[in-house]
Amino acid sequence: MNHLSALDCAVFFIYFIVVSAYGYWVYRSKKKKQTDTKDYFLAEGSLTWWAIGASIIASNISAEHFIGMSGSGFAMGLAIASYEWMAAATLIIVAVFFLPIYLKNKIYTMPQFLSQRYNNTVSTLMAVFWLLVYVFVNLTSIFFLGAIAIETITGIPFGTCIIFLAIFSAIITLGGMKVIGYTDVIQVIVLVAGGLITCYMALKLVAEKLDTQTVMAALPLLKSEASDHFHMIFSKGDQFYNELPGIAVLVGGLWINNLNYWGCNQYIVQRALGADLKTGRSGLIFAAFLKLLIPVIVVIPGISAFVLYQRGYFQQEMLDASGVVKPDHAYPVLMNLLPVGIKGLAFAALTAAIVASLAGKSNSIATIFTLDIYKKYIKPGASERRLVAVGRWSVIVASLIAIVVAPALRSFDQVYQFIQEYVGFISPGIFAIFLLGFFWKKTTSRAALTAALLTIPLSMLFKFLPVLTNGWIAPIPFLNRMSWVFVIIMILMILVTLTDPKSKNNSQGLEIDRSMFKVTPAFTVASVIICGILAALYTLFW
Repeated sequence: MNHLSALDCAVFFIYFIVVSAYGYWVYRSKKKKQTDTKDYFLAEGSLTWWAIGASIIASNISAEHFIGMSGSGFAMGLAIASYEWMAAATLIIVAVFFLPIYLKNKIYTMPQFLSQRYNNTVSTLMAVFWLLVYVFVNLTSIFFLGAIAIETITGIPFGTCIIFLAIFSAIITLGGMKVIGYTDVIQVIVLVAGGLITCYMALKLVAEKLDTQTVMAALPLLKSEASDHFHMIFSKGDQFYNELPGIAVLVGGLWINNLNYWGCNQYIVQRALGADLKTGRSGLIFAAFLKLLIPVIVVIPGISAFVLYQRGYFQQEMLDASGVVKPDHAYPVLMNLLPVGIKGLAFAALTAAIVASLAGKSNSIATIFTLDIYKKYIKPGASERRLVAVGRWSVIVASLIAIVVAPALRSFDQVYQFIQEYVGFISPGIFAIFLLGFFWKKTTSRAALTAALLTIPLSMLFKFLPVLTNGWIAPIPFLNRMSWVFVIIMILMILVTLTDPKSKNNSQGLEIDRSMFKVTPAFTVASVIICGILAALYTLFW
């Protein structure tokens, strides 16, 4: 049944009280007499490396991972883990090359970087676009998918779920980045603990239903029962090739997607921007280690549900109203079978992931609107106190807009895939603008503006440009399309720059010296360990 027992509710209530009380304690104990914008939006200098790493992961992981990625595990298997495991490698690159540039040049927001490196036109264009995407796509989808997940598990009406999420996230968000960063530590502990317990119980259920002696024996049993679900690379002609097109997950579009998300995204990078370089790098490498765990938490339960479904279990629970198998039902179905008390912890883990993502996204919206729109164009002389107040009000307004828009997403069959694809329309252009802005001083604002204006039209062209594959007309896979658009944008930016007279004496370069890219021996060892684990995983499950 879709409900929580009294004990489950008690477990969840304890989690809610602990997070809220700890957030209030952090707010009171670390509150300055007068909070300024750097303190409110960046928690400047007050977040430790473990708080930064935990906050990055807590903000990244949400209902789309627990529900969507688990569903992908049910449908396609371990291959979906590439998004998580390749992200771990991406975080190393961001820590070594991107973060020191941001910190050296005192960058606090991504639009500020564009303004400093290019001009206000490029900066404002992208700031407005980011705000629209963050509010109407990202924040709205987190509210929608989170409320749907809670409704599915508990039976609580959708409207009640979305209001609860809004209130809970507001309690954390209005306290600023310090409260978000430190409460995210608790959120990650609950998220990982609840996720691992759910994974263990899923394997235990496989062991019981398939007459296996131990939980550990269930792992090789999963591989034998669903061998097609335990490989990382799809070949042409495979059912899921369009989602993960072969070797592109290792050398193609997935890198563009990940480097843009983890290195050029206010929502993620913001956690490290208020720290010193050593602390920021340590936080990113800690986040990379946590990323390696996520597929265990969400993908293995999905594969377990698939094996059990193939053996005749969950035949009705996995169907939607029209009688079609719905992979996204996998995680809620497993949660509803958890023992009393354990289900409450698993539900707390899911809620922690949703609320942390809402808080992180809301803070990024407030940061960009306040510092890059309000302070620059609406009231340039605003006091620090006024700016913090505007930031808090922008959180409330953005949340209200997202709550109103969220129910409209019911009309989409694949909300998560839809969002991934269409947000990806601008990823190649943004990454090209940042990459050349970082490392080629000649790159001009005219070239950046060209990239910003052409990214969406080029992505649309490649989306609807059919190609002949094995005698059949088929669309270009999403990640391959991103690669082609990125290459074209890079070439265009280089050509525009070379033909622009301003490129010869470009004064818009960044302060960079090679010494800032040096890393400590401890960071090197940690990076080698992560890369070694990734190499072993891809070799084992190729």
